[in-house]
Amino acid sequence: KAGIPLGVMKVLDPRQLKPDSTETERILTVFDETIVKLEITRLIPRIIGSLERFARMLGPEIISSLLELQKLSMEIQDLLTSSGKVEKRRAVEQRLKCSLRNTLRLFLANPLLYHGLKYEVWVRESPADVFIKAFKEFRDFTLERLLTSPDEEKEKIQFMEDISLLVEKNMETMSAVQAELEAAIQTRDEEVNSKDKTIENLKTSMENLARDCKADIQQITKEGEKQQKEDEKASQDRCAKLEQDVLHLRAQFKALVLEHRASELVLRKEKCETEREIEKWVQKYDTDMAEKQATYEEIEAVYNEEKAQLALLMEKHALLLQEYTAIEEERRMLKEKAEEAAREAARRNDAATCIQAFWKGYLVRSIYKSKLKKGKGKGRGRGK
Repeated sequence: KAGIPLGVMKVLDPRQLKPDSTETERILTVFDETIVKLEITRLIPRIIGSLERFARMLGPEIISSLLELQKLSMEIQDLLTSSGKVEKRRAVEQRLKCSLRNTLRLFLANPLLYHGLKYEVWVRESPADVFIKAFKEFRDFTLERLLTSPDEEKEKIQFMEDISLLVEKNMETMSAVQAELEAAIQTRDEEVNSKDKTIENLKTSMENLARDCKADIQQITKEGEKQQKEDEKASQDRCAKLEQDVLHLRAQFKALVLEHRASELVLRKEKCETEREIEKWVQKYDTDMAEKQATYEEIEAVYNEEKAQLALLMEKHALLLQEYTAIEEERRMLKEKAEEAAREAARRNDAATCIQAFWKGYLVRSIYKSKLKKGKGKGRGRGK
């Protein structure tokens, strides 16, 4: 691990990967919800088989939905065993799918119930577990592909190239061992040839000295044969060891080649699946953006039209405001004139009242004075 780059370590260990965007979190949410639905679907047959045990925990609504699901499952099984009635079977299959979706909605609406049942219900291992495990691995792989940056991808490629270089070095090592083996075999042959020549020379000497030292020659021959056998045995042991090393290195090389080919096939398959998934999401994104763009253009057109209408109304409002201001000013002036006229009329009325009062007083005083004068004149006449 010390020699593996950080980017490659992230790829090899998905637990170090964390979502870094809203789109990635949404995709992971879809995967997680699908995994939960698969696990609930895996538990449903066992729950249906023990409804009395889980009745209190599930509630009447879920029990009713499970009973309906059980009824539809039995009906679809009967239709599958019997021939014909394809349309009826399709209709029942559609109803079964709808019932299963409703049941999953009810379970998803109560997460605590699902987690409780997950530990209460015991289910044997089945092909569904293998599928769920594979789907989880696909989810981790998708997360890895979404969060793997170009630099990390380059590090991963560099890591694979380093492995290839390591394989090449192993091949070079094997070639060197093979060359060493051939050199050892050649050396052994040379030694054997040399010893054969020595034996021939000894035989010649033995023939020359047979008469004088037959016993010595026989002893020397035995020692030479014994030494030859020991050398041949040692050489054979060495050759066997070298051949065993070569076979071991070849087995290691084949194992590495098979392992890397399998990894390459898996990575290619995962890459193709991821590219198809990304293309699907890109198409969906383009479709959504096109719809939103059309909606935006419609709203913008309505907005521009209303803005133009608002400008016309503002112009009319400004004209009406000027007219209203002029009318108010005219009303104010008329009101001031009316008030001035009222004040003038009030002054005139006060003046007329005052004049009338003064005139009435003057008349009264005049009449009173004339009466006094007449009274005085009558008094004087009576005196006379």
